[in-house]
Formats: sequence, structure tokens, C-alpha cells
Amino acid sequence: MINRQALLADLQKFLQRIEADLLERSESTEVPEVPAALHAEYEKAADAERTAQNYEDWRTDTITQAAAAWVLSCVFVRFLEDNAIIDPPKIAGPGDRLSRARDEHELYFRSHPQHTDREYLLSIFGELAKLPGTRGIFGEHNAINDLPKWLSGDAAGELLNFFQKIDASTGDLVHDFTDPNWDTRFLGDLYQDLSEAARKKFALLQTPDFVEEFILDRTLEPALDEFGLEQDLGNSNHGKLPGFDDRNTLRIPFKMIDPACGSGHFLLAYLIAGNVKNQEQIFESLPNER
Repeated sequence: MINRQALLADLQKFLQRIEADLLERSESTEVPEVPAALHAEYEKAADAERTAQNYEDWRTDTITQAAAAWVLSCVFVRFLEDNAIIDPPKIAGPGDRLSRARDEHELYFRSHPQHTDREYLLSIFGELAKLPGTRGIFGEHNAINDLPKWLSGDAAGELLNFFQKIDASTGDLVHDFTDPNWDTRFLGDLYQDLSEAARKKFALLQTPDFVEEFILDRTLEPALDEFGLEQDLGNSNHGKLPGFDDRNTLRIPFKMIDPACGSGHFLLAYLIAGNVKNQEQIFESLPNER
């Protein structure tokens, strides 16, 4: 099970290591493409008046966002792996799944001997970016993809080792992400609390559970009672078309819009409370029978 407090404390410390690596490489002459890309992106942001910061302050914020993206992407993969939502595991997993992940790591480097652990992690994220169920997390909007070679191979190796670390007293993984309820609220909490500076600057605060439930009780539940999960808009004479059932009746599924969507817990609560079928479809395209 997930020990949220221990996970947060350990990742807050480790995030500083990732930030230090990104800062070093943002000034390194060994990887000139990194500082060049950062300066170019800053100039674009300044010219478009998307920032009034000086370069150093802007870079600090960008480093924090990139470091958090690397850490949280690995956390999300571990959650999928530990709960057997994806197979085979490639970072870690409880029991025999850790050994399988290490085997996958070895197989990768047999085929890619010139690569580093950075490319290994990027290959994992890239596979998940192709799947409908995880494309939104690992696709083009993931901050890692803005400059994927920014993180050093050594730091990526440390990141991999962090998630494979064993508790010497038990022989188990230090951080186990197994959760029979698939409760992902910890991800939003982790995003909110991972960087204190980012939380204060960008006001990263999740809606408390009791407020979320209060709002949904007074909006979602009455709407479902009145409209149902689908609306019947009458018969069509245009033959069988997408959205029409076998009787040529157009069925429009219930839709919910959250204009202030952050970590998506209002939407997840809707899926759980009112649309179990769609909840199952979230992972329908992942390579597992669950």
C-alpha cells in the first residue's frame, strides 16, 4: 500500500537532486543544445509577453516543472505497474515484478548498448504516450517532451534506483504503489506538495474531499436524476449512423465539464458515482485484461 507521507518526504528530497542536475546541464558546455534551447524558449516567452521574469528566475521555475515531470511520470508508471494495469513492469513492482522489471531493463540495453537510463525511461513513457488511456499524461503536454535530453543519464539512473530501492529490514520495496481501490488522489496531493516553492507561487491546492462531495451532491446527482446517463433525441431516418442505436434513435451520453479542472478529481468522482462503464473504459486500451 502507498505510504503517502513517507513517499512525499522522500520525493521532496530527491526532487532537489533532479533540480540540481537540470541546473548544471542548463549551464554546461558539454550539452550546448540544452542552454541554447532554454534561451530560445525564454526569448519567445518574453517577446510574447508570457513572462516578465529575468532569465534566471524563469529558468528556476522551468527547472522545477521539468524535475516534477520526471518524478511524477515515474510515480504514475509505478502505480500502473504495481496494480498490474500494464505489463510487463519496466521500472519496478512488488514481489516477482521487480525481478521482471530488471530483466526488461537488461533486455533493453542488449538492444541499445549506447543508451543511458534516460533513454530507457523515455522509451517507457513513449510507449504509454501511444495508448489512449495514458496519452494525456505522457503525450505532448508532458513537460519532459519539451527538452527530453535535459536530464543526464546518471540522474535518470538515480531516479530508476529510487523506485527500485529495497527496505533492508523487510526485503520489500521501500515504496509500494499497490492499491486495490485504484485511488489516485495521492497523485494530486503529491503534485501539490512536491515543491513548496511551486505550490506557493502557482497556488497549487486541491479541492478538499468534503467540498468536492458537497458540490457534486448538489450538481451532479440532480442532473443525473433529471437527465439520466443518456438522452434520447428521437428517431432518425438517415440509416445507422455513429451515435444511433439499433432502432435509429440518437443517444447522447451525459457530459460533464469542469472548467477549472486541475488534477481531475471532480471528473473521476463523476465516473465513479454516475458512469461506471466509462470508468472501466479509462484503461480499456492498456495492455492488460483488467
